[in-house]
Amino acid sequence: MAHLLMIESWVGAMSSLLPRAIRETGHRFTFLTRDLHHYLRSAPGAGPHPLLAAENVLTAETNDVPALLAYVERVHEVLRFDGVITSCDYYLSTVAEVAAHLGLPGPDPRAVERAYRKDFTRAALRDARVPGPRYELAEGWSATAKAASGLGYPLVVKPVDLCGGMHVRKVADETQLREAFLALEAFPVNARSQPRVPSVLLEELLTGPEVSVETVTHDGVTHVVGVTDKSLAGEPWFVESGHMFPADLDAADRDAAVATAVAAIGALGLDNAVAHTEVKLTEDGPRLIEVNPRPAGNQITELVRRVTGIDLPAVFAQLAVGERPALTPAATGVRSAAISFLLPPRAGLLAGIDGAEALGRESGVVDWALKPSGHRAGDPTSNNTYLGHVVVTDVDGAGARARAERAVAGLSVRYAEERA
Repeated sequence: MAHLLMIESWVGAMSSLLPRAIRETGHRFTFLTRDLHHYLRSAPGAGPHPLLAAENVLTAETNDVPALLAYVERVHEVLRFDGVITSCDYYLSTVAEVAAHLGLPGPDPRAVERAYRKDFTRAALRDARVPGPRYELAEGWSATAKAASGLGYPLVVKPVDLCGGMHVRKVADETQLREAFLALEAFPVNARSQPRVPSVLLEELLTGPEVSVETVTHDGVTHVVGVTDKSLAGEPWFVESGHMFPADLDAADRDAAVATAVAAIGALGLDNAVAHTEVKLTEDGPRLIEVNPRPAGNQITELVRRVTGIDLPAVFAQLAVGERPALTPAATGVRSAAISFLLPPRAGLLAGIDGAEALGRESGVVDWALKPSGHRAGDPTSNNTYLGHVVVTDVDGAGARARAERAVAGLSVRYAEERA
C-alpha cells in the first residue's frame, strides 16, 4: 500500500474524486494544507470534507516553497511518502518540486511550469511550431493597449496564471480592453493568497468548436484516452456550460485535435503525467488553446469513466507513486456521457431552483446536484459560478448532450427579494 502526500486540492468535484481514486487503487494519503478552514467551509453535504478523511492532516505554509521543502523533508523521515499529488492548478509546480526534492516519481517541474503558465506555453509551442493563436504579452496599460492595437480587435484577454476561465474575456475595442485590464489589475492575488503575475496575454479570437483531448503520458509515450467536446456560454466570457464524451466528431477533426495535443505535450516536455489539452477546431485547422497537466475538471473524468471504464484520477494517483497506469478500456454499455451546468442568470440570493423533481424522471440521468436556497450566486463570468449540474448517459449513441441540455433547460432559478 503506497502512501501519497496530497498538497492542497480544489474543493469541487476532484476533491472527492481523487481521495476516492486513491483508496480504490489500494493506497492511502496524508493531506497537507496552509488553511484547514478553506476545506471545512467547503464540505459537501452535512459530513466532513472527504479530504479530511486522510490518514493524517497537516498544516504548513504551502505558498513558501523553500520552507515547504524543508518541512516535508522532515515529515517524510517519519511518515515515508511514496508519491506527491494535488488536484489544484496553483500547486502543480510546487508538488513537482517536492517530488523531485524527495526523489519520488513525478513529471519534470520545469515542464509542469511551462504547461501551467499560459505565457510559457505560448513561447514553447511557438518555438516548436505547434499551431496556436497569434498572441502578444504585455505588462502595464500602455504596453497592453499598444500590443492590442498591433494584434487587432476583437481579441481575447487572459491572465497567465489563473484557472477556471477567471478573467478570460473577449474584447471588441480599447474601451472593453481597459475594463478587462483594470479588473485584472484589481485582482493581485489568487484564491490561495499567492501573488499573481502582472503580465496580460492577448490572443487573436479563434472561431470554431472547442474540444479537449484527455491523455496519459508514461515513459515518453502519450496514450490518447479520448476527445471531449465543450459548449460555451455567456459572451464576452468563456464559461463552460457543458461537455460530452466522446465528442461527436468526424475522423479528420478528431485526428487533427489529437495530433495537435500530442505535439503540444511533447513540446512542453511533459512525461509521467495526465493532461487535459484544449484545442480549437478552426477553418484553418486546429489551434492549441492550453495544456493542463492534470486530470480534467468539471467531472469530465467521470464522463470518461462511464464510457470507457478508465478512471483518470486513479491513473493520476498511480503515476504519482511510479506505477504503470491502468489504461485498458472496459465495456460499460454506455456510448456517450454528458454533463450540463446550470448558470446563474445574474448575481443574487437564491430563493430556490424549480424543476428538480423532474430530473429523476428524465431518461438517462445518472447524477445531479443543485445549490440550495440561501446560496449567494455570482455573475456568470467563470466556471466557478455554477448553480448545479446534470449528468446523462446514452447507451445507444451520441445523444447524451441533448438530453443533458434538455434536463437543465427545465430548471428555473428564483431569487429572494433583497432590500438595500
